[in-house]
Amino acid sequence: MTKIYNIDTLDPMRFMARLEERRQKAAAAPAVPLPKEYAVNNLAQRLHPAKQFLKVSEVIERSTDCKSFVLTADRERGTEELAYFSAGQYLTIFLDIGSMHLTRAYSISSSPKEALEGRYMLTIKYVEDGLASRYILDNWKEGDAVTVSAPEGFFEYNSLRDARTVIGIAGGSGITPFLSMAKAIACGDEDFELKLLYGSRDSDHILFKEEFDELMKVTDKVEVIHVLSDERKDGFEHGFVTADLIRKYAPEGAYSVFLCGPQQMYAFVDQELEKLNLERKFIRHELFGEIHNPEGRAGYPKEAPQTVQITVKIRDEVKTVTGSAQDTILQILEKNGISAASRCRSGECGWCHSRLISGEVYVPKEIDGRRMADLKYGYIHPCASFALSDLEIEVPKAK
Repeated sequence: MTKIYNIDTLDPMRFMARLEERRQKAAAAPAVPLPKEYAVNNLAQRLHPAKQFLKVSEVIERSTDCKSFVLTADRERGTEELAYFSAGQYLTIFLDIGSMHLTRAYSISSSPKEALEGRYMLTIKYVEDGLASRYILDNWKEGDAVTVSAPEGFFEYNSLRDARTVIGIAGGSGITPFLSMAKAIACGDEDFELKLLYGSRDSDHILFKEEFDELMKVTDKVEVIHVLSDERKDGFEHGFVTADLIRKYAPEGAYSVFLCGPQQMYAFVDQELEKLNLERKFIRHELFGEIHNPEGRAGYPKEAPQTVQITVKIRDEVKTVTGSAQDTILQILEKNGISAASRCRSGECGWCHSRLISGEVYVPKEIDGRRMADLKYGYIHPCASFALSDLEIEVPKAK
């Protein structure tokens, strides 16, 4: 019978008796300098650099309000190679617009293989009230220097969690991570079946149609079904992505659903998904996206103020700023020139995790990514929180 040991059965004196023996062996050992570099640290730095310094090598016009930007390593600023990523991840872009220091997350639309070949592609569409998207589309040109994060995010296929078949549901520029997935499937980097329901207003507003058509010639694991809301056309579905439409293309047995698109699409499709009774683990959402103007959302009080005052502590500095209650707390800080740590801007990643010292906030339920401990001890994500009163908060400094 095997004897089972636990902490209560161990005799500490047995270990103390070995102490002198260990000291003698250490003293007798040759003095060998520690290595200056460790292979595991070098690998971690290559995969997860704090920042990547890139340049715009190509600008591709997709439509009047959408462009793709091909980014390559800027060796003169210290980046020799691009960090590898999983299809579906995003890059956070660091922007300086006037006195504002902003971050914005954009899904990578190129394949992981292309990163090994030295290029990323980001496809950015104009967003109404979108300060960053407007600035990028109006200003970025070939040769411009760009600073981004390492690839981040969790909108990726995992064979231990996800079903063999993924029903992708995309709207507008939400197609970008699915293009990366489809490319990865076509070249063998990913092994699952992707059936993509892609919603567009009409056939003239479909992004990457030619690219997907070519990929479907290469692999039978990718199928794209276009759903047009404002046009009826042979070979296309019409209307919105409903539970019935998902059933039409879903396989027998288990399947996963991945969603990426505008907030209005999420609100509609999530209600449809309830009719399908899927296991929660089989439903995956990409970042919800930054919310503006919370008035009218469930739980937002009618008596909320129009402007708020926020006292911000960042290490040893204290500043007091004023902003619109219709902006997130993070947006108010940025508009006042305060650079706070942030990445996803959707309440998910936790980079902007901050302590609420005093005051009241509103957090939309659909983007509240806080843990139970955060709720208990008064922590918020400023990117997903709106001030309902004057506040005092302690935020992490941007790195």
